[in-house]
Amino acid sequence: MTAGALARAAEVLGDAARRDVPLGPLTTYRVGGPAALLVDVHTEDDLARLVAAVRASGAPVLVVGRGSNLLVADAGFPGIAVVLGEAYATVTLDGTTVRAGGATALPVLARRTAGAGLRGLEWAVGVPGSVGGAVRMNAGGHGSDVAASLVEVRVVDLASGHDEVVGAADLDLGYRRSALAPTAVVLEGTFALRRGDAEAAGAEVAEIVRWRREHQPGGQNAGSVFTNPPGDAAGRLVDVAGCRGLRLGTAQVSPKHANFIQADPGGSADDVAALIAEVRRRVAEATGVALRPELRMEGFGPQAPVEVEG
Repeated sequence: MTAGALARAAEVLGDAARRDVPLGPLTTYRVGGPAALLVDVHTEDDLARLVAAVRASGAPVLVVGRGSNLLVADAGFPGIAVVLGEAYATVTLDGTTVRAGGATALPVLARRTAGAGLRGLEWAVGVPGSVGGAVRMNAGGHGSDVAASLVEVRVVDLASGHDEVVGAADLDLGYRRSALAPTAVVLEGTFALRRGDAEAAGAEVAEIVRWRREHQPGGQNAGSVFTNPPGDAAGRLVDVAGCRGLRLGTAQVSPKHANFIQADPGGSADDVAALIAEVRRRVAEATGVALRPELRMEGFGPQAPVEVEG
């Protein structure tokens, strides 16, 4: 982005924008550089001003969410980073219909619905993202995903200003993907759940938490780094390539789960990105499979393709 575009965006945003805000602390990796501008959206007026700034400047946009599937380069993001405030984290239950703001934490949503005896979102307790981020990538786990219960979403496209309610069928939800544009912000999601026993739902939530603690690492990571190829598991392929525990600088493939890459405290996002590239190279060399990152990577430039013999 040119300095002129950044200046235009800053002028429109005024005191609603902060300059050079570190993005690492806003992600679960806790590494990475600053955003040129960061905007916290608390009201519809904030949202309108943000749309005006993006349209006036053409600045690139990064919707941060809870930063649980995001890695920002050490050089930072040269545009406008967006974080939804608590006003967009409300949860409303109406029979078996649940409306949740885009900033709602998935574990909160899972526990709230399970406690009310509503079934269908228990899996979400183990995903540290937001409703908006979960819709964008059709997050899932433990045999279910967002697409299984999502009815519709309210979406605003920051580049066009278009504000609409979109049915789930029109989002092209697939395995860890959707048709949402990078400039789209999910403000609310509506889910259709089913009635059940609150005690049984709570037990399932507890079991998912137990399983994840037993099988997945804590610390600074973003969950699964690679999507699973059809009929296989990315973690198994990383193991086959001998990459479990592999370290590059301040980043390491988790010894506990090979599809997780950990960042050291005070580490480098560029080291994480370099280790991802190295793991992809070794897996392609050893197995002929080109792993696809599930992680959203910003500020690194075009990613080099992985050569696969065929």
